[in-house]
Amino acid sequence: MSGILEGKRVLISGVLMESSIAFHTAKVAQEQGAEVILTAFPRPTLTERIAKKLPRPAKVIELDVTNDEHLARVEELVREELGGLDGVVHSIGFAPQDALGGNFLNTPFESVSTAMHVSAFSLKSLTMACMPLMQNGGSVVGLTFDAQFAWPQYDWMGPAKAALEATSRYLARDLGSRNVRCNLISAGPLGSMAAKSIPGFSDLAKVWDERSPLEWDMADPEPAGRGVVALLSDFFPKTTGEIVHVDGGVHIMGA
Repeated sequence: MSGILEGKRVLISGVLMESSIAFHTAKVAQEQGAEVILTAFPRPTLTERIAKKLPRPAKVIELDVTNDEHLARVEELVREELGGLDGVVHSIGFAPQDALGGNFLNTPFESVSTAMHVSAFSLKSLTMACMPLMQNGGSVVGLTFDAQFAWPQYDWMGPAKAALEATSRYLARDLGSRNVRCNLISAGPLGSMAAKSIPGFSDLAKVWDERSPLEWDMADPEPAGRGVVALLSDFFPKTTGEIVHVDGGVHIMGA
């Protein structure tokens, strides 16, 4: 029986640890029949080691999404490996330490600018770098952390995720004519590299222990990875500009 991504070619960014959503997205995508290529920065060798734990080999290309030269060579490198693309996964986020952990009122603009560039603007940069490879349309999927609320310790990553969510909607608007969908998965907190970089992350995670209708396991990124794969598939052919929550249901809860 073929998988829901049979014959699809997918570029996945952000595979830094086996515990990351990006790794589990790549794993499930391969299990569902996709050919996968990974991007990595700043340590491609680390991603190459992690990639050996996938069901099948996956080529890793170095890509700093803030570097125009790196973005310009994506088309050639991916075309050489896969011929084209049907899907792109944006799993990239970064904020300097002084933009996190309760320092919101004192964060300098330089740090905010970095967070916005890497975490939000890069969705547009990566998508447009891949557009020449998506001649038959396709699906772009990014990862957010619900930007409707002000979360403890999250500080400027909150506005950065709000910008990411808005960017996804505008991409959905402008790329619909090319039959390219752009959607986001809003995942609950996980013990990923990104989470470990947030001072006081345990305070944020406690919200899920107390309020999630479904039991939430911070050590299990696979549900979020499955959500990404579903949006990459043809099972959502007319869904774009959407944010699908994979958060145990916390987003529906009132006081």
